[in-house]
Amino acid sequence: EAQLVESGGGTVQPGGSLRLACTTSGFYFPNYDMSWVRQPPGKGPDWVSNISWNGDKKSYADSVKGRFTISRDNANNTLFLQMDNLKPEDTALYYCTNRLLGIRGQGTQVTVST
Repeated sequence: EAQLVESGGGTVQPGGSLRLACTTSGFYFPNYDMSWVRQPPGKGPDWVSNISWNGDKKSYADSVKGRFTISRDNANNTLFLQMDNLKPEDTALYYCTNRLLGIRGQGTQVTVST
């Protein structure tokens, strides 16, 4: 059974940083592009970032470009999201997804607040 488990969320002040991780199992991680998606409180999900299977191609939503960095460790089947200069509007449940397989994790909460 394919599984995605996110970690690394928490509460930080504006301008702070967090590094999210998504550990995967049950499928051959190196074969797949992966994505991060977030869902703010009371709103629908928003795509955040995508990375190709080998890490060569990365794309970001305009709202996070220049502040977030997606990366992956194919040897350890793990996806990352480095988030810097966080803003209150980044507050959301963040989850990783494999869109081709149609699977996602439960998510990790990120709260940016004074």
